[in-house]
Amino acid sequence: MSEEQKPEAPRQEVSPARQQFESAVGHQRELDRHAPERSLWQGGYSPKAMYGTWIGSVLLTILVVVAVAVLARGEHARTVWLIAAAALLIWWCGAIAVYLYRRFSVHYELTTQRFIHQSGLLKRTTDRIEVIDIDDVSFTQGIVQRMLGVGTIRITSSDRSHPELILYGIDNVPEVATLIDDVRREERRRRSLHIESI
Repeated sequence: MSEEQKPEAPRQEVSPARQQFESAVGHQRELDRHAPERSLWQGGYSPKAMYGTWIGSVLLTILVVVAVAVLARGEHARTVWLIAAAALLIWWCGAIAVYLYRRFSVHYELTTQRFIHQSGLLKRTTDRIEVIDIDDVSFTQGIVQRMLGVGTIRITSSDRSHPELILYGIDNVPEVATLIDDVRREERRRRSLHIESI
């Protein structure tokens, strides 16, 4: 039997549902290829988040100085003053060290597709969470923090390395938390996923 006489293989009919699915997948791949990643927000630990600590430290210093001035009498007064001064110096050095560590050890960046978290001073670790994997975003603020506009953001996700990520001392915390949530919803919408089904 010559090649021209061979029977043709039966053509498989492609169902309309299959065509629609393949079209949607192709369209999504095209969207992913042409959607450039843009940076939407960058931040870290805000100096305003330590205002309560500084106010408390000043009040503690005044209280200790007044107490020592009133109570330290006689031959041991000099020793009491030295002990009080050493204790206050240690307190202030500790508060400054905590502030510097928090201020310079973390950096966050939100893009249209990812949330990037960098931590560490000497050794820098960078982790990325796809915004589509973020399940919930919430924030908390104390009384002083509400007055200053800072707070703590809690992100829960299906990311294995960071199922829960806590961002301390974030400035403009309501706006930042809302932005993260909006980006997450937009990315899920863009990829045609239903939030409830994830």
